[in-house]
Amino acid sequence: MSSTLIGIRDDTVDGLYSPAKQKAANRGNYTSRSALFLRRAPQLLAAVKFKLLLAFSLLCLAIFLSSKLSAFMGWIPDQPSLVSSPYRGSYTLLINTWRRNSPLKRTAAHYASCVGADAIHVVWSEIEPPSERLKSDLDRAVKLKSWRPDIRVEIEENGGGGSGRFKPIDGVRTDAIFSVDDDVIVPCSSLEFAFSVWKTAPLTMVGFVPRMHWLDLDLLKSGGVFHRYGGWLSVWWMGSYSMVLSKAAFFHKKYLDLYTNEMPSPLQDYLARERNCEDIAMSMVVANASGTPPLWVKGKIQEIGSWGTSNGKGKEKRNECLNDLLSFYETVPLLSTNVKIVNARQEWVW
Repeated sequence: MSSTLIGIRDDTVDGLYSPAKQKAANRGNYTSRSALFLRRAPQLLAAVKFKLLLAFSLLCLAIFLSSKLSAFMGWIPDQPSLVSSPYRGSYTLLINTWRRNSPLKRTAAHYASCVGADAIHVVWSEIEPPSERLKSDLDRAVKLKSWRPDIRVEIEENGGGGSGRFKPIDGVRTDAIFSVDDDVIVPCSSLEFAFSVWKTAPLTMVGFVPRMHWLDLDLLKSGGVFHRYGGWLSVWWMGSYSMVLSKAAFFHKKYLDLYTNEMPSPLQDYLARERNCEDIAMSMVVANASGTPPLWVKGKIQEIGSWGTSNGKGKEKRNECLNDLLSFYETVPLLSTNVKIVNARQEWVW
């Protein structure tokens, strides 16, 4: 019993318990811990920085290895896999040309190297037929690039002047038509991507050159031209479009027959006379038949010829064409959209 009482007295000071002294003792412990934390803070901060740097380095390494693994596994965006069916896996090139033999040969050779090209048809719009030498040069240029595509020159009657650009073609084996001017080069990787987009929406036009129209209320009140044709700057500024030009666009081959054989005769006569508005007319034909807006695929294209008619004085001519063509329809067939399609494999941010 005496030993127990002695132990109790040892835990107290002079036989009494003091809360104030106990707090002071605890405060001394906290002060020593704070001082220790302050001394170690630079070391902890350096450790955090090192871990963040290490995490960022590992992320960069993962992205690099992912791209290499994709190439190893065959997931290469720029080299899409071949599809056996000529109808679903291929397309026909329809190249419109006008007195530009050198760009034509270069363009034909380029598209012959694209894996999805099944055949190349050149729409010849000049009065004089192509020379045998030009035909041989085109055939040689295509065969040097690939053995797959055939090339054939389609000669318009009486020169055509562009009015027969969209006439039906005998022997076409594909549903998809890629219409392109003789001075426009689209990289094969971009072309194959646009083709994959078109296969998801084969009733509309899918292309690389967006244009737009809008209603000018001020001109409408004055009784003048009330629809405006907008080029690239208008598309960029307003963030919308209602057409993709046939200078670089996919559409279904059935629209060739619709354009040539079912279009009203007065409208066909107008296009033959103006020799300038057939691309706007095709946009209207497709929009009127499908009831859908076109699809713009983001991609870089190279123009190796001269500027078109959408700039300067030519823009006023396009305004006139737009309104004249719309007068043949009861309602405006063109539909506006703000959809821009990009290849997710080539974008950093989703």
